[in-house]
Amino acid sequence: MKHNDFYKKILDNNKAWVEEKLAINPAYFKRLSENQTPPLLWIGCSDSRVPANEIIGAEPGDVFVHRNIANMVIHSDMNMLSVLDYAVNILKVKNIIVCGHYGCGGILAAMKNESYGLIDNWIRHIKTVYRLHHVELNQIENETERFNRFVELNVQEQVYDLAKTSIVQQAWTQKQELSIHGWVYGLNSGYVTDLEVNVTSNQDLDEVYQLKFKKL
Repeated sequence: MKHNDFYKKILDNNKAWVEEKLAINPAYFKRLSENQTPPLLWIGCSDSRVPANEIIGAEPGDVFVHRNIANMVIHSDMNMLSVLDYAVNILKVKNIIVCGHYGCGGILAAMKNESYGLIDNWIRHIKTVYRLHHVELNQIENETERFNRFVELNVQEQVYDLAKTSIVQQAWTQKQELSIHGWVYGLNSGYVTDLEVNVTSNQDLDEVYQLKFKKL
């Protein structure tokens, strides 16, 4: 399909989607435009095959989404922190899901030593996860199994890195209901695997990461 054909097709798809929604509910977009109260923040990979809403059968307005390569939570990433702050403190989401996926190109790149250009600087953060778990990972002889386990361990680390942020810890200090979960999506099956890495308090963190906030 030529580029221009694809471009026209997605515009036509939009019109068809609007007409389909209006046929079911004439007030659909009016209601949607008034406010958003999503119960969930999704931090996922930028991979085009992992669309957050479709995977969980959610409607527009149900999920607040942040995506980057390999679903990373980097403490100095102002984009991620801004999304997190808005989701937690303004939208008052009750759940955050970090969703990785098997076959992730960012994870695969972090297992190798090739240079890919600018993205090397991002991939370095993923390599840190490998370093933290190298004993377990290096014992897995099958490369595919090692790759899959690395994907899972990366999600696990991002869940804990979210819990370490001052944004999340302050919400917990204020008795805000907030849980963080780790999932992995299977590209070849469509199913998600709940890694059962669930963090609901900074007591789940090593003591060095537990922040104490001054009372106002």
